[in-house]
Amino acid sequence: MPPRPSTRLFATPPRFLCPSLSIPIQQTRSIRSILPVKKPSRFNHAPSLPVLSASQTAAFDRKEASFPLRTGALAIKKGMTAIYDPTTAKREACTVLQLDRCQVISHKLRPVHGYWAVQVGCGTKEARNVTRPERGHFAAQGVPIKRHVAEFRVKNEAGLAEVGSVITADLFQPGQFIDARATTRGMGFAGGMKRWGFSGQPASHGNSLTHRAMGSAGASQGSGSRVLPGKKMAGRMGGERHTVQNLKVMMVDRENGIVVVSGAVPGPKYSIVSIQDALKKPWPTVEGQPGIKMPEVVIREKVAEA
Repeated sequence: MPPRPSTRLFATPPRFLCPSLSIPIQQTRSIRSILPVKKPSRFNHAPSLPVLSASQTAAFDRKEASFPLRTGALAIKKGMTAIYDPTTAKREACTVLQLDRCQVISHKLRPVHGYWAVQVGCGTKEARNVTRPERGHFAAQGVPIKRHVAEFRVKNEAGLAEVGSVITADLFQPGQFIDARATTRGMGFAGGMKRWGFSGQPASHGNSLTHRAMGSAGASQGSGSRVLPGKKMAGRMGGERHTVQNLKVMMVDRENGIVVVSGAVPGPKYSIVSIQDALKKPWPTVEGQPGIKMPEVVIREKVAEA
């Protein structure tokens, strides 16, 4: 028998009847093409929303307006008293703060350290009770050894007080507002009602021995049957760094180095408190830097050299 003709010759229609056969076939993988797909960038924001720079310098530029214009001071909390406010004629509970040989030790420079700051020390300490690196730090700046040292951030170079200058109580003027920062009194282990102000459990109706208990610590479903981080529970209370804002300066005694502020300041008696111009109030309008001056001994030495 003669061989049968191939059926493939007649299964494929001619190209003039099906023009799509002349188009080159595009290779595909799965359901997507291997060619790049143009997608809108998720970083393509509007011109009114500039992309924030992630550098440390750019971060300082954005926060520059929130830094004080001048340095602060270290004070000792002497206790509380009450005086009458001359503007409102009301009796105000006040805290007495005293500056003890507060002096500028060194500077933190933005080109070197990345930010502007003034290092301030107060009190005194014997040289035999200070480590050798600390003695070298004070000796290099020509400043007596200080018991307590702290830094105060400033906006720019104009807020850097001269190294060795003494900070007195008249740095702050009556009527202005300051922020006080100190370590709170340690309360020890406290329950949820004292530490966080929980309302507690019912006093009756079947409740026994759980009147001051915390209660539930979280759900069992959805959260993974666990206690979420940061849950308010019983634990050690106090002993943390805390800032009280917008305290009004009621009285200033330059001779005794006393600053009286309205309200309570964190910390026990004789604790060290950092005070600086309030961030959320208008900056005090003063000419120059009152309350910051060089000691008389240094001034006399400079005059003698001249």
